[in-house]
Amino acid sequence: MSRLPGLDLLRAIAIVWVMFFHAAGQGLGSPWMPMSQFGWMGVDLFFALSGYLIGWQMLRPLSEGRRLDFKDFYLRRALRVLPAFWTVLALYLLWPAFRERPGLESGWQFFSFTLNLLIDYERNKAFSHAWSLCVEEHFYLLFPLLAIALTRRPALWKGVAAVIALTLAGIALRAWVWNGLDDNANHWVERIYYPTWMRLDGLLFGVALAALRAYRPRAWAAMMRRSGWLALAGVAVLAAAMWISRERLGFAASVFGFPLISLAMALLVAAGASEQRWTGRLRIPGAGWLAAASFSLYLVHKGMFALMAGAFGEALDARPLLAFCAYAAAALAGGALLHYSVERPFLRLRDGLIRSRRATSPTASEAAAA
Repeated sequence: MSRLPGLDLLRAIAIVWVMFFHAAGQGLGSPWMPMSQFGWMGVDLFFALSGYLIGWQMLRPLSEGRRLDFKDFYLRRALRVLPAFWTVLALYLLWPAFRERPGLESGWQFFSFTLNLLIDYERNKAFSHAWSLCVEEHFYLLFPLLAIALTRRPALWKGVAAVIALTLAGIALRAWVWNGLDDNANHWVERIYYPTWMRLDGLLFGVALAALRAYRPRAWAAMMRRSGWLALAGVAVLAAAMWISRERLGFAASVFGFPLISLAMALLVAAGASEQRWTGRLRIPGAGWLAAASFSLYLVHKGMFALMAGAFGEALDARPLLAFCAYAAAALAGGALLHYSVERPFLRLRDGLIRSRRATSPTASEAAAA
């Protein structure tokens, strides 16, 4: 799928929003509170984008009666995620100064992508933002099989029923778990915020967009012609989600906030996916680079904040504007270094291996046409 400026802009917004949220932990929260307070929602935007893009990659060939090439898919995902992730994990394991918090979970939880299920968040907060990678990896592992099962005899009612059932199941499960929680915020993170089965809404709604595009192209085209209204609806729903999520650990936010946020993000993704309308063609200087480097930035920004705080934290405490610029520069520099030295070389290697597979395997060539 070719890159769209609208989706790149959303990806750039997501990573900047997340970095604002985490920067609040370094004392930058007060002057920038409108940006930082709800910055955790940037992860939900990433989930909606991933659900749509991966969903389209899986569902397009299935809708055309072609088979999925699992080797191609998992090769792409492995070389996209693992080199940069393992590089940053090595920094966390071997360089204590890179840790934004003292405690770090055992390496095997990161390697097995079980961190979000087993973390002791009260004691081991360092590199805890890797929880979202765990959710993504579980999605990569299970969704292709689920997609095949649901599309053997495709029907609109199956897709609608699956979306409704999974959304209601998430609501019911979060309500049940929330009612059994104590007042310890760390337990809320461990049992409500991090587990994969609690955070399927964004991926689910993104996949629903991809399914609509693949199996109802006329309806999708009609939506794309009204992308401005989709963007307006997305902003309105997001405003409602922010209002509900004012008390982030409360019942309403924990139970109903996530699907509402995910609906808003899916509407914005749909607007950004329009190839002919302004919502999909809007270009903001720097957004393309931020989008391309967003994965590297996500991985390293908290570590770079920690290095900056350790070296210059006391000098920057009384200078909020200078602190903002310093922490932002550190995060951007670290992300750029990882992006250009690790992420991009492995992406080029991936593309070369995929081209080689296509040239030697007719099956791979047919599947890669998706």
